Amino acid sequence: MPTRYRPALESEAGGKGALTITRHPHGCLMVYPRPEWELFRARIAALPAEAHWWKRIFLGNAMDVDMDASGRVLIAPELREAVGITKDTMLLGMGNHLELWDKPTYLAKEAEAMKAAPPEAFKDIAF
Repeated sequence: MPTRYRPALESEAGGKGALTITRHPHGCLMVYPRPEWELFRARIAALPAEAHWWKRIFLGNAMDVDMDASGRVLIAPELREAVGITKDTMLLGMGNHLELWDKPTYLAKEAEAMKAAPPEAFKDIAF
């Protein structure tokens, strides 16, 4: 974990660096401090039966990990493989969690998004 994220992650995880990592359907991994994960997990678990495949994606792929003293986190090979992480990565702060992307994948998806018109949700936001 980059140094700039460690204090917040440790604080959110009760000083222990306890994290949960799971898949996101957009092709990245989501990294949650354990208390934030528990809130997210409860919301996903409460979804109705028609969302069962989404529950499998988020909950079935979740793995608990701990940062070591140097801020390193071991990501299971099956999670890395599931989202195509090979070598270079990008870590994005997303408020209550982080997203870990394979760098070439992220850059390609970002370029595609930049070509499209902004979503309707942005209509009242001035840049």
